[in-house]
Amino acid sequence: MSNNEIVQKLWNLCDVLKDDGINYSDYVTELVLLLFIKMEYENAEAGILQKHKLPKGCRWLDLTKLSGLNLLNHYRQMLLDLSKSKDHLIAAIYADAQTRLREPRHLEVIVKALDNIDWFSAQKDGLGDLYEGLLEKNSTETKSGAGQYFTPRPLIDSIIHCVKPQTGETVQDPAAGTAGFLIAADAYIKAATDDLYELKQRERTFQKNKAFIGMELVPGTRRLALMNCLLHGMEGDDEGVVHLGNTLGLPGTQLPKADIILT
Repeated sequence: MSNNEIVQKLWNLCDVLKDDGINYSDYVTELVLLLFIKMEYENAEAGILQKHKLPKGCRWLDLTKLSGLNLLNHYRQMLLDLSKSKDHLIAAIYADAQTRLREPRHLEVIVKALDNIDWFSAQKDGLGDLYEGLLEKNSTETKSGAGQYFTPRPLIDSIIHCVKPQTGETVQDPAAGTAGFLIAADAYIKAATDDLYELKQRERTFQKNKAFIGMELVPGTRRLALMNCLLHGMEGDDEGVVHLGNTLGLPGTQLPKADIILT
């Protein structure tokens, strides 16, 4: 199964959300809160993550063993617990997160559907690319209004290949959206350095934690950006790769100087 087919299967789950009275603009946010928990589990099981980022009680298998009202109540508590996580990045991703699902059967349908997707096929292209495919699908649906946050990947890739970011450079996006420019720059450098293995340890640490930084004004969009970065193996500093704030205000003055600005 191709990534495009999997993305379409995920998008079809929005019909379930619609049946629960959830607004079109909230489809992806609602879906990715669950999807990220599933993808974190798949990445950890496949060894892509060295260990689980989510604590016990807040992992995918904690959802699949429940049903009915028990499932919905546990999921609501899980979102609250994740927002208080000791891991700063997970806490930032789930800050103020809550589900608008009211019918336990709808949540159960979505959990079972995510469980039945061919994740082995998805792993081959990378779960980060699958996630980004869902963001792109959302941006092309004019009713969602998400186009303002998502720059088409062919345009991003063309600009990256013109600019040619290098290792050791600080790359910044002051209007990060869902972090497409930063992720593409990271992928470009990884492709040129055998996934960073050609670099010294100090250089690898810089690339993983300090090379890329963005800022996004809208909390919900920043949540999508942080998930997107983490699924692409980018963690950034204590606030993640993408910080929350107005680049044209005081937070913008606290951004480090950049070698390259892509936006």
